[in-house]
Order: sequence, then C-alpha cells, then structure tokens
Amino acid sequence: MATDVMDLIVHSAGRDHELRLAMEDLQMDRWRAAQQLLRSTGTNWALRTSRSQALAVGAARSHAIEAWREEEPGSVSALMMWARVLTQRALYAFRDGVRGEKLRRAAYVADQACRAAASAWPEDPVPGVCFLALAQTDVDQSWPHSPLNWFVHRDGFLPPGPWTVLNWVHVRDPYNREAYHRVLQVLQARGAGDLDFALWVASTAPEGAAVTLLPLYAFVETYRRSIAQSQTAKVIAFWATDQKAHYARRGLEWWFNAPAPGATSAGQKRQARDPRTYSLADLNHLAHALGATGVGDAADVFTAIGPYATPAPWAHVTQNPAWWQDDFRSARKRDPVAHWQLRAGSGLVVLAGLVLRPVPS
Repeated sequence: MATDVMDLIVHSAGRDHELRLAMEDLQMDRWRAAQQLLRSTGTNWALRTSRSQALAVGAARSHAIEAWREEEPGSVSALMMWARVLTQRALYAFRDGVRGEKLRRAAYVADQACRAAASAWPEDPVPGVCFLALAQTDVDQSWPHSPLNWFVHRDGFLPPGPWTVLNWVHVRDPYNREAYHRVLQVLQARGAGDLDFALWVASTAPEGAAVTLLPLYAFVETYRRSIAQSQTAKVIAFWATDQKAHYARRGLEWWFNAPAPGATSAGQKRQARDPRTYSLADLNHLAHALGATGVGDAADVFTAIGPYATPAPWAHVTQNPAWWQDDFRSARKRDPVAHWQLRAGSGLVVLAGLVLRPVPS
C-alpha cells in the first residue's frame, strides 16, 4: 500500500511567510514586522482582516501591541491591532469560563478600543469585525452587554443578533469572511439560528464569496456535538443527506471553481482563481465535506491545500482529536467518491467520512 509521506505544516499563518515572521516577532515583543506587514496590506480588506486576526492571536499574550500603540499613538493600524488584542483577550476569558462583571469589564474595554479604531479610520471594516467577535461573549439577553448584540432581524426568520453591526461591516467589505463567521459563532454560542443563518448566507452569496462555505462549518459543529454526546448512530449517518451533499457541491462549484473576478471581453474565457489565495480553513472544510458526503472531486482541493492542513474540521469530526492528522492523510489518499473502505489487517474503517478505530482492550 502506498504511504503518505508528505509532512504536514500546521501553523495559523499557512503559506503566508511574511505573516509567519511577523507573528514570531510579536511573540518576542517586537512589533516592527507587524507594522510593515499591515502597511503593505493597504486597503485589501480581506487580507487586512485575515492577517490582523492571526496577528492578534499571536500577540494576545505578549506586550508588543501595547508598545507599538505607545510609540505611535496616532497609527490607525496600531489602534486597530490594540482593538484586536483586547477582543482576543476577552474571548480567551469567556472560553476560560470567566463570567459576570469581570467578563463585562473585559468586553467593555475592548469595545472602547474598537470605537477608537473605527473613529480613526472609518473605512476599515476590522473594528466592526471585532464588535461581532465580542458579541460571542454576550449570550444572556436578560443581562446584555450591549443592545447592539440583540437587534431584531429585519426579515424576522432569524433570532435577535448583531445585525446592525454586520451590516456596518458589509457596507465596507461585502461578504467579509470573518464577519459572517463571527455571527455564526454568536448564534452557536446562544444555541439557536446558526444553521438557518448559514443556509441563508450561502443561498445569497455571490459567486466566489468564501461565505458560501458557511453551512459546512455549521454542519461540523453539529457533528462535533453529536460525537460529544455519544450519539453514535446519528454520527454515522450524519453526512449521508442530500442537503449536505448539495452544499458541499455548491462550495466546490460556486466558490473553489469560481473564475477570477473582473470583466472580460466577449468570447474570452475568464481566468481561474488561484486557490493558493483561499483560506486554508475553508479549503480543509471543503475537502472534508466532499469526502464525507460522497460528492468526491476533492483531489484539486487537496492539491490546493498542499501540506498546510488545519486542525479544523478534522479534529472536530474524529473520535479522538489526537488522530486528526492521520484522518487528514486518510482522506487525502482514499478514493474521493468512496463512501467506505476497509484497510485489511488494520481494523480501521472509513464510513461516510467517519473514521472508526477499534477500541483498545
């Protein structure tokens, strides 16, 4: 049997080497590389959003951004990154179980930093994305952090949420990937409306928009909860539905295979997009969904991923998160249209995307 010997590279910077270097500097309390990176990013809002998110994760436990802000108090990127870092710290506190007044205080401090960043550069969508991230900590409507997080949806089919803030971001950067993912996470934290939101967004997103994949993330979260609740029968059959196959296929055709934007002359074929510019998390979610639903045709997606595997979704759809890299390799090697395969002598079965291993005696 052929062996998958490709080494996997697991890093939030992925193939963005400039971002990787800036993140390494931030961990050593150096901010100049981050400053230069954001300066070169300019008004490419999608890239500014994704790079600043990764930088904030790397800087949240260092003092680099504080030093940058003190040295350049008028820098719009320093103000934005300060909002990012405080938002990330509030999210860490929430995930660590901090609640009550201490959490509200952390969210308030981050909120004020977001307002300062938005005022400094009103065109920048990132402060609004930070507002949406903070909404994840606001889960109890009886004691809300902010009324902005509990607006009634204009069409009435979704629960109250940060819809005004999402619209604010959308005006500045239509279908901003992180903004829509943050709203999905808000609804998941509140336990209502997340799948309806994801399906609605995917059905209205233009060709090439990354938010087309939002249902795949919602499916993975539901699947993860099923595993956590030991609903084995439900898990095995989970991906074998027309709905999930439809959205996997739509992600392939409407997003991954979408042509590059821009008008072309009549009769001239539009140039294909470069999949290397896509989010690695999106590529990994699409590759998983194509295999798990039996749609197949994941070979080009895995080629675009290369060695840059991401823990999600693989760690969320396995019986043991420690196995996720093995499961990624298995999915990459096997026939993408196969619903199951048995490896003789290994005791390992792949059924509808679920890897089942024998339980040690």
